[in-house]
Amino acid sequence: MPHVRRRPVPQQQSQGYEDSHGAPYDSGYNTGQVYGSPAGGHDGGGYRAPGSPAGPPPPAGPPRGPVDWRRRIKIGSLVLVGTLLVVTVGTYFWADGKVRREVDLSKVIERPGEDDCTTYLIVGSDSRKGMSAEEKKRLRTGSAEGKRTDSMMILADCSGGTTMISLPRDSDVEIPSFKGSQSGKLFPAEGRRVKLNAAYAEDGPELLVRTVEHNTHLRIDHYAEIGFAGFAQVVDAIGGVELDIPKAFKDKKSGADFEAGKQLLDGEQALAFVRTRYAFPDADLARTKNQQKFLAALAGQTATPGTILNPFKLYPVMGAGLDTLVVDKDMSLWDLSQMFFAMKGVTGGDGTSMNMPVAGSRGGNLVWDKAKVAQIVKQIRNDEKVTVPGN
Repeated sequence: MPHVRRRPVPQQQSQGYEDSHGAPYDSGYNTGQVYGSPAGGHDGGGYRAPGSPAGPPPPAGPPRGPVDWRRRIKIGSLVLVGTLLVVTVGTYFWADGKVRREVDLSKVIERPGEDDCTTYLIVGSDSRKGMSAEEKKRLRTGSAEGKRTDSMMILADCSGGTTMISLPRDSDVEIPSFKGSQSGKLFPAEGRRVKLNAAYAEDGPELLVRTVEHNTHLRIDHYAEIGFAGFAQVVDAIGGVELDIPKAFKDKKSGADFEAGKQLLDGEQALAFVRTRYAFPDADLARTKNQQKFLAALAGQTATPGTILNPFKLYPVMGAGLDTLVVDKDMSLWDLSQMFFAMKGVTGGDGTSMNMPVAGSRGGNLVWDKAKVAQIVKQIRNDEKVTVPGN
């Protein structure tokens, strides 16, 4: 039988065969192969012919469940706590690096015994260091070289109560034996009686601490000193301090010119207020009372959520204060904050504010009342509330 050659079958047609005379016929069999779709260009198996329009989007995934708010809140809280921790640690190291720890209390000899209170010696100096000629003129500080103490206070922070005692700079005191802060030389006691601020002028903070301890028998745990410029800058940084002045007064030397009543003092006015002495009959004693009043108000208005929680206020205040603050080498930021809040406590009625009791004068110097001073010291050392009245 002769060989029959089959022709290719066109796509999408049934498979056909030729009969014995060469004529094609349809066997009725279809291969089922499809190449393209007139509707969407898909073959049902994911294939799309080139140039054909895009088909419908793939079916959406399973429906989302309810939002897990607890998980979101937990994550948000962790992020917030972490951020606050980083900011707090960063602020601590920034502030700690600005503190000037320049006073070495280990050089102070023959010290009184320790007690349960933490006692600070707070000093306002008349240092003009870092002040421009314009600032000296505006603040009426003069241009004296060096620095002297303009105010001195003992702040005893005890569990039985906080006591703030102003020490008039004209107080009559004895200079005891002491070790030179720079030379290390031992100077014997000579029975010299001088004004208290002379001790600072003679050999700086270390001799001042030694003299205060010798004449009060109270141990000074920490020392803090701020100059004119720093004091005014802190006041301006917090936007001023509100103070109630009971009686109007003026003083040409300090530049003070105040009406009676509540008023907001800026840095320049605040400095004039705490420096004024000649406008009052009792001069230095009146001034120390005003200094206590102002410092307590400053502490009370600074240690508020509006300042502490506001970085735009907190950092300028801390920067202004720490730039000119001089403390002892063992004073930490924690000690500084404790001192600050102890001062605020006095404002809130949790403590006693007083002048050192005075019994008279000697050569123009104020002589302390020894019996009252001894009673005050006894109450502080026994961690009791001070009940002795001051001047």
